[in-house]
Amino acid sequence: MKTLLCVLAVLFFSLAPTPTEKMSASDLVRVAEFYRLADKIQDQIWPGWSRTPTPVLLITPTSEFLTHHPNAPKEFADAGDGFLVRPRQLPVQLEATFPAFDATSVIVVGAPETTASRASTRWLFTLMHEHFHQLQDSQPDFYKKVEALGLSRGDNTGMWMLNFPFPYEKPEAGTGFATLRDLLLAALAEKDEAKFQPLAQKYVTQRKTYFSNFSAEEQKYFEFELWKEGIARYTQVKCAEAAANYQPAPEFAALPDYESFATNAAKARTATLSELKQINLAESKRTVVYSFGATEGFLLDRMHPGWQKQYFQHPFSLSVYFESAGK
Repeated sequence: MKTLLCVLAVLFFSLAPTPTEKMSASDLVRVAEFYRLADKIQDQIWPGWSRTPTPVLLITPTSEFLTHHPNAPKEFADAGDGFLVRPRQLPVQLEATFPAFDATSVIVVGAPETTASRASTRWLFTLMHEHFHQLQDSQPDFYKKVEALGLSRGDNTGMWMLNFPFPYEKPEAGTGFATLRDLLLAALAEKDEAKFQPLAQKYVTQRKTYFSNFSAEEQKYFEFELWKEGIARYTQVKCAEAAANYQPAPEFAALPDYESFATNAAKARTATLSELKQINLAESKRTVVYSFGATEGFLLDRMHPGWQKQYFQHPFSLSVYFESAGK
């Protein structure tokens, strides 16, 4: 009888559902702080940004936790605290945004310790970067307009955005880029307004000359990446600066890798400019668009204040804003 009871017990536990995994306390604090921070600053940077859906899929070594999705897939189980969970399917190092389940763009991200962010405060602003992609993606007919660029060459996965054969390694492309980059940094660094204006105009002229060296398709691709990823980095920096005096929840400030928002804000712009100063087009390839496009955004803030109002009216290129600023 005792043996029979043991067998029945084993059968019962083997047939019983596996207990749903809960999110760690630190991950709960970080995600909650992201939503709290976004609520405080997002509309200061881009008016109406708060109307954009903001689902997040957090990837841990064993599981994926989904929150704030308007139409969550059925394979997710309730994990409590406003999260759903499923076994991990995606790499833990991801920092990306895409329509993972339906037309709604989802921030898909690992925890700080498994991503390039490394620390909790920087991770929050990486999520603001990704949240800006949600704003881009939510524009009317966004994906149809992207497809109409004619750059995908039949690739329906979106990977063409990463793999498009732009001639990064052509010597003349690298030399011209270095010249353009140095002009951009010099103009932005000039404090004297009388000296700034001719430097900025020289940059506008050189920019047009540089882009004319590429085919129409290559120009279109590089401009698209500057518009999309460069301005996402610009937004990330502007969010960090807007949050300089932000007071986080005590639980977030108690995290062992916490850095004050004032300290993070002081370093954000400098880090992007330093990245651009050291960048090599042939070596860095597509990643140049982050710091380069962000710095063009900083320059436009001085050349053409309010340029952001036209950003979604004239998508996929920054040239129009430089041309209007130069008139």
